Amino acid sequence: MDMFLSLRAEKQKHIIDAALNVFGKNGYKKASVADIAEKAGIAKGMINYYFGSKKNLYLYLADICFKKMSDEIEKQFDAGVTDFFDKMKMSINIKVNVIKENTSIIAFLSSVYIEKDGEVADEISVYLTEAMKYREQMLYNGVDEFKFREGVDLKLLDKFLLWAADGFTNNLKNGLEVNEIEEMTKDLFAFLDLMKKSFYMDIYL
Repeated sequence: MDMFLSLRAEKQKHIIDAALNVFGKNGYKKASVADIAEKAGIAKGMINYYFGSKKNLYLYLADICFKKMSDEIEKQFDAGVTDFFDKMKMSINIKVNVIKENTSIIAFLSSVYIEKDGEVADEISVYLTEAMKYREQMLYNGVDEFKFREGVDLKLLDKFLLWAADGFTNNLKNGLEVNEIEEMTKDLFAFLDLMKKSFYMDIYL
């Protein structure tokens, strides 16, 4: 890793973007070091020279992507917001802004969430567990649960919204332009507004 980190920032980014694209498109098992090297415009042996193995490269990418997301949320998330749907919109906006800076991230992270290969499954499980804990703390700490209609199961609603978010990210994987991502985000927010009208008491609408 020291040799990789000593490269110019632009060269590092070029290699990282190539690896994000190949892993995002093919998943861990089918992604080859040769394909990553070709896309990055470097010799195949340089991947192992810089990272030691395909697994090390994959986990390095997972680490920097999850860290980038968590760092931006840490910096931008307003803990003073107590409305459940406003919290969700704020979280989505932060993530979408990260994605717009590097659209390769979304394909990679989407593949990570469904990765089952035994070579990386245990390590990925740790990332996903921590990400889910962080998400729950962010959404539920200090949330105004009294705004919901009687009988609404907030955790069940959240699970449904996660399914909607999965559909959102699956569409984002298809190499969209920034303006298309923004349009899709507007549609997702319109869906959240609809959910708010359905599950909040009228006095809070």
